Order: sequence, then C-alpha cells, then structure tokens
Amino acid sequence: MDRIDIRELITEEQLKEGYNVMRQLRSHLDEVAYLQLVNEAKRIENYRQFALYANDKIAAVIGFQPMVTLYYGKFIWICDFVTDELKRSKGYGEQLLTYIHDLLLSEGYETVALSSGLQRESAHSFYKDKMKYEQVSYVFKKTL
Repeated sequence: MDRIDIRELITEEQLKEGYNVMRQLRSHLDEVAYLQLVNEAKRIENYRQFALYANDKIAAVIGFQPMVTLYYGKFIWICDFVTDELKRSKGYGEQLLTYIHDLLLSEGYETVALSSGLQRESAHSFYKDKMKYEQVSYVFKKTL
C-alpha cells in the first residue's frame, strides 16, 4: 500500500518539484516561466498549490485561488489540477481533490469551480461522475 502525504508547495524547491508533474498539464511553460507565473499568482491572487505524495514522490498537483463574483459569490477557482500520467487511475486525484474540499470547507468556502479543456473527456467524467461536480456553463476565450 502506498504511503500518502498531502502538503502545500511553498518553497521554490517544492514548486520546482511540482513542476515535474504540472508540466504534463501546462506543457507550454518552461520551468522559469512556470515559477514566475506561480510566484506572481501567489503574490497577487493568493494562489496556492498542494501536492499528493505517494511514497515520497509527487503523484498529483492542484493549484487554486480565492475569487468573488456576482454569480458564485465567494468561492475557490481551481486553476490547475493534474495527476502524473504514469500514476493515473490509482485514486490519487480523488484523494487530493477531496482533501482540498475539506480544507476549503474548514476555511469557510462552500463553492469550488473549475474549467476543463474540451479534449479532456476522461477528466470531465472524473469531475461529474466521481467527484459529483455539476456542469453549469461553457468557458469562452478570446486572445487579444
């Protein structure tokens, strides 16, 4: 049985370790750009990252930030969430997301939202079927 530990990634060294998994989701970012964006998001948006370690190796990483909108009110936006492609279907994503839900409830949040790329059909099934998320909208983007 795997030894599981979930920790917040705070130090530069921890964030670099998280990049090794996060780059599977954010493949357009090299490590330098990744660290710059994470540090800026932490400073400006109160962005946080957590990782699930299985036997002392990162198996999944999640990044999120608090937001306030007229639609949701005060909530958490999950910006980034990925399980190492070699470690999928072992329950790590479910364990990490459940941990984050419990943490956020203890911090006074009642709503979590995220977007998922159209091509990520297995992720959509995970969110809807396993984690009981509702699909409430489409996200639109325009590059200026």
